[in-house]
Amino acid sequence: MSNSSTQPTLNTPLAYAKAACDALIAKYRPEQLPPENRWHYHQGIFLYGMLKVWEQTGEELYLHYPKEYVDKLVDELGNFYFARDELDAIMPGLLLFTLDRQFGERRYRIAADKLRQLFRTLNRTSEGGFWHKDKYPYQMWLDGLYMGGVFAMKYETHYGERGLIDMVLHQESLMRRHMTDERTGLLYHAWDESRQFPWANPDTGCSPEFWGRSLGWYGMALADFLDEMPESHPGRADIAAALKPFVHALIRYQDEASGLWYQVVDKGDQPDNWLETSCTSLFVYTIAKAIKHGVVGDECREAAVKGYEGLTKRVRLDDSGHLVVPDICIGTSAGDYVNYVTRPVSENDLHGVGAFVLACVEVHKLQGQG
Repeated sequence: MSNSSTQPTLNTPLAYAKAACDALIAKYRPEQLPPENRWHYHQGIFLYGMLKVWEQTGEELYLHYPKEYVDKLVDELGNFYFARDELDAIMPGLLLFTLDRQFGERRYRIAADKLRQLFRTLNRTSEGGFWHKDKYPYQMWLDGLYMGGVFAMKYETHYGERGLIDMVLHQESLMRRHMTDERTGLLYHAWDESRQFPWANPDTGCSPEFWGRSLGWYGMALADFLDEMPESHPGRADIAAALKPFVHALIRYQDEASGLWYQVVDKGDQPDNWLETSCTSLFVYTIAKAIKHGVVGDECREAAVKGYEGLTKRVRLDDSGHLVVPDICIGTSAGDYVNYVTRPVSENDLHGVGAFVLACVEVHKLQGQG
């Protein structure tokens, strides 16, 4: 730990969340966040977490920094460049709803409308499941449920277009049916309807491993769906029924000593596997929100708090007094065990910092402070 006079006081979840945001604000102008000058989910998840900090603190910095990112990429007419063949491009659209509500600039609604149109043109499996990307034909990935699903539900609740919630619920039902492993209660990272990709099980089409961050995206999607769905929607019961056993399955694989979870979640006994912070953050978020929604009981609180405390023991301050989140797996495609455990790790990768910020905000709420 640094003894710098700028060292933040990290004694609450919200203090950790702010410090994580501040570390990247100090390093990057909004448009410089990596990958620079791109509409990308790395920036999306970090800045979405930052907006959640703004909601809890009211500190304008955490509203205007995400706004500046969006405004550098989306012109006043709502024109912007984004990948038109993948679910990942939709995720940063979560920023647009808050900006539209707060500032009312026409560009935000136009940009949201353009992202919404992707659901009309993305390729699909024979059952209507969205391909994760065009370069992965006939594949559904757990990641995609969060990347596109939360946006679609928010679009329906904010702008009143009927049918989007039901569209998302169909996507989730396909993933659960094709990708759930009954033995562990976990879901495989990806599923290939065509059974053509090298990792695809010839019988099931599933990839062979339970990758931490993909499971985190899935769990976070389910938890966020419950935020968006009307209480009267019949699909709420299905999502709650999926989330409850999923949370209990995650808790079974939490590392007892550290409170963290492994990169390949169910193989913590393997010497080359390692504890990973972004999946841990997403799991803490998922468990905390499942408690909030009454999907699981207070018996799961210990796992959420233990995961959060494990994360706070892993992070550190650099010589300038800025928070560093370590042990973050870089972006990763589906593959075999060796693929996952040999992936490079990074520090303050936006995946991991965004996940950490979101986890801290949810633990803050779990403690009755938000």
